[in-house]
Amino acid sequence: MNLRSRVKALSSILIGFCALATWPAHAWEPTKPIEFVVPAGTGGGADQMARFLQGVVAKNKLSPQPIIVVNKSGGAGAEGFLDVKGDKGNGHKIVITLSNLFTTPLATGVPFNWRDLTPVSMLALDQFILWVNHDTAFKTTKDYLTAIKAQPDKAFKMGGTGSKQEDQIITVLMEKALGKKMIYIPLKGGGDVAVQLVGKHIDSTVNNPIEAESHWRSGALRPLCVMDKERLPYKGKLTTTQSWNDVPTCASAGLPVEYLMLRGIFMPPGVTPDQVKYYLDLFKKVRALPEWKDFMEKGAFKQTFMSGDEYFNWLGQNEQAHRVLMREAGFLAN
Repeated sequence: MNLRSRVKALSSILIGFCALATWPAHAWEPTKPIEFVVPAGTGGGADQMARFLQGVVAKNKLSPQPIIVVNKSGGAGAEGFLDVKGDKGNGHKIVITLSNLFTTPLATGVPFNWRDLTPVSMLALDQFILWVNHDTAFKTTKDYLTAIKAQPDKAFKMGGTGSKQEDQIITVLMEKALGKKMIYIPLKGGGDVAVQLVGKHIDSTVNNPIEAESHWRSGALRPLCVMDKERLPYKGKLTTTQSWNDVPTCASAGLPVEYLMLRGIFMPPGVTPDQVKYYLDLFKKVRALPEWKDFMEKGAFKQTFMSGDEYFNWLGQNEQAHRVLMREAGFLAN
């Protein structure tokens, strides 16, 4: 072998070593495409997060197999949950969950409980913001509340994703705080909800930040308040004058309503600890990327991460909290 051939062979070996270094050894890795189930419609917060994860994993070559996002929204997400529940032992399937993880079985009686799945990790918690069309006279939450209280014969239309789910639970909480009824309009997904408000077909929404962020930037929608104990920490300007941090809390604006929603990852039942560890490590790598930081700020997420017993215990506590909320709202299945 001449010198040139030896150099070429050595280069190939080094490239191989670099490739191995890029992929830390796992006891298990996927050997075929990963199905990423979204138990919700397209354009909503869960769908946007899943597609972001799909793209960032591919871009940064974090997985030896591609992620394929599949929306299964039928029955308020029951279609997706039952699909994952029924695919026992499949390490090539994951599901992103929102709080319909709790509300769907409680409201419908569908034979599913979050304990039927394998918890992997909480990626973040999502916020809810009270939104109105920018052309309305409601410049502040006080304006909005005053208008509702002053017009007893006019039922305000609140648009939201699905029936007896997070958006309608929040609407009931608002009704109790106001002492006034609203007309709740169930729509297919968070993207559609925002579009309907842009088109002035409804009076307000409680969209997640990421679902209405682009319409705020464009000047079509206005955020009035965030349903959390504290203001959002993100101070980068999204409009010429405002950041997420400029949106007051609803409680401080006279509307004592708080609600946070899960953005978590689960797998089918019966998967191995090594398979769970693979995805736990994968999403830890994603969370270390600058793209994740940008995505969290764009969507104004609450950056809370959990796994293991801490995550399991949180799920149990929040299932019970939703049972109480839904019982009070009259949403529990008979």
